[in-house]
Amino acid sequence: MSEQSYRRALGIAVAICILLAVALGYVLLRYHRTAATDENDPIIAKGPDATAQPMPTKDRVAEDSAPNLTPVQLSPQRLQAIGVKTAVVEMQSLNDELRVPGNVDVNEQQLSYVQTRFPGWIQKVFANATYQYVRKGQALFTIYSPDLVSTEQEYLLAKQNQNAFAHDMHGAVSKEGDWLLQAAADRLRQFDIPQREIANLEQGGKVQHDIEIDSPVSGYITERNALPNQYVQAESKLYTIADLSTAWVYANVSQTDIGRLKPGNAATVTVDAYPGRRFNGRIDQILPQVDPMTRTVRVRLVFSNPGVVLKPGMYVNVTIGVPLGRQLVVPASAVLQAGTRQIAFIDHGQGYLEPRVIEVGPRVDDRVVVLKGLRLGERVVSSANFLLDSEAQLQAAMGSFAPPPPGAGAAAAMNALAQQIGIDLSTEPDPPHKGANTVRIKLTGADGKPVTGAEVSATFFMAAMPAMGMAA
Repeated sequence: MSEQSYRRALGIAVAICILLAVALGYVLLRYHRTAATDENDPIIAKGPDATAQPMPTKDRVAEDSAPNLTPVQLSPQRLQAIGVKTAVVEMQSLNDELRVPGNVDVNEQQLSYVQTRFPGWIQKVFANATYQYVRKGQALFTIYSPDLVSTEQEYLLAKQNQNAFAHDMHGAVSKEGDWLLQAAADRLRQFDIPQREIANLEQGGKVQHDIEIDSPVSGYITERNALPNQYVQAESKLYTIADLSTAWVYANVSQTDIGRLKPGNAATVTVDAYPGRRFNGRIDQILPQVDPMTRTVRVRLVFSNPGVVLKPGMYVNVTIGVPLGRQLVVPASAVLQAGTRQIAFIDHGQGYLEPRVIEVGPRVDDRVVVLKGLRLGERVVSSANFLLDSEAQLQAAMGSFAPPPPGAGAAAAMNALAQQIGIDLSTEPDPPHKGANTVRIKLTGADGKPVTGAEVSATFFMAAMPAMGMAA
């Protein structure tokens, strides 16, 4: 036999040995699983007359329907072929954003109401239109009140008496006149009439029948009930004036997101009417009620409103900042949704990938917060997760059996030629143990004589069996 034939036969024989070893391991593994299944089943039919069948419990059904989290072992070539990339679990400071619709409303804390402290008849009305802008101190209407006229007369009489008693020798009467004048002036002030009306009364010395009532603030009239010749009581609300220099915005936030917000969180508003313009504000209050129809909670925000560009009733887009602090994060692509669970593949190196159930929080841009299941510094697969999951399911279905190296199957077609070479394998020590071992290969020809001068190469391959805790 030629030297070339010996070499070829040698390679075929070694491949056949490896294939037989792998097949034997596969058979033993299947036998082990079958025996374990028979022992663990609570009820199983054993004979031809047996009719009882295992009753699946709720826990067992849930277990059977859950994904099989089987580790997977892949070669570098396979990892590259399916495009596996990895990323490190990191700790980052995150700021999330919540975008919700909203509506502009009047700031109720800046509403002012105009009422008189005395009954009377309205004479003239100067502010006669809703949403008319008025300034602080501007006259709104005039009113005639018999009670007010009577108090004015008392004031004028007290002033006359003070002047008459000013030259009293003993001073007692003069002091009483001063007291009466002060009491009359206090009653006028209790009516809350403008100070200029009191000054006109002092200077003119005549009763003012029609008194002007001024606006207490600058703002817009949002409600008007004052009409000419109308009789009003002291408790009548005649005007409502709103200071719109600040505005409230009510945002409708889903009840699932409300736990992420708190008063003081920064917020911005954009309006389609003002492209490119942003208004800055903050959360003022989270209202304590859920809308039963929409399952949303109203969140009140306050914004500065120069020029009254945010008009009551206007629809706006609200963006609320949600600071999350420092959190463990991974790329969002590293999380595989498997039913009701989230799974990440942990890269342990050398192609060994472990699927692990994790718990995630909110997503921020292309990152997702990890609440449970991962540790800082661990490396996770960030791409091709679905393909890895399919690979793991396939290996689990095959009993965690990985195929032998390429080319081993082709050796079966050359069994006839392999019979021309005898192969004897031995190890030192025997049997082999963990660590270094010496493998001796003895070749004999068809005539039974040792083959000399042959170049021998051997490849040892162990299939990955993660289910038994065995990596490649």
